[in-house]
Amino acid sequence: MKLTFRDVHVAYPGRETPALIGVNIEIAAGQRVALVGRNGSGKSTLILTANGILRPQQGAVMLDGQPVQYDRRGLAALRRCVGVVFQDPDDQLFTANVYQDLSLGPLNLGLSQAEARQRVLQAAEQCGLSHLLDRPTHSLSGGEKARAAIAGVLAMTPRFLFVDELLHHLDPWVRREVLRLLCDLASAGCAVVLATHDWALVRTWAQHVIWLEAGRIFRQGHPSAVLTGPECPDLEGAPC
Repeated sequence: MKLTFRDVHVAYPGRETPALIGVNIEIAAGQRVALVGRNGSGKSTLILTANGILRPQQGAVMLDGQPVQYDRRGLAALRRCVGVVFQDPDDQLFTANVYQDLSLGPLNLGLSQAEARQRVLQAAEQCGLSHLLDRPTHSLSGGEKARAAIAGVLAMTPRFLFVDELLHHLDPWVRREVLRLLCDLASAGCAVVLATHDWALVRTWAQHVIWLEAGRIFRQGHPSAVLTGPECPDLEGAPC
């Protein structure tokens, strides 16, 4: 399965400059993709467009070769395949405890209570949350909230997982756990698209890089080809 942007343009009402301009990308199942660029370059807009929260004014988003339909049925089909984990887990954790939160997505898909429970237990096990299902979401640590946010999306069994700078505020130990989980998901066939400012991580983790500048694709490809030249910072801020 592939998710494709074909000449996608996205603009926000009241803004003169579009947020995405002529974006062409293709993401295949199982890929580890890093989405990089300055703040305001269009990374979050691309993620919201992939999930159908934003709709292109020009161009098309394609799922396995078919244009996304923006009616109720088409968006439901898209969101079964494309999940989003936002930067702040508190934006995704709404209910009284972890179990209820993880079950929201499957139940909204129309699954039975039994089917939803099976999805929840599987996602909780994947994310190391099986012992926390009765825990109030507000009492979770930062790392537990991050894993719960991911598990809530995994319970919908997406084929593409977009993660919007979730790692930024995590301590190194939790960050390593979350990265290991993302690697496991990619190995199991789920494409993982990680928006990040961590260039060292991009070099070591990603198989493909999408670099946005001012809403346009600046470069894309394998890290060894993309992360070259004076435009590319390293941890010390010096040229590559």
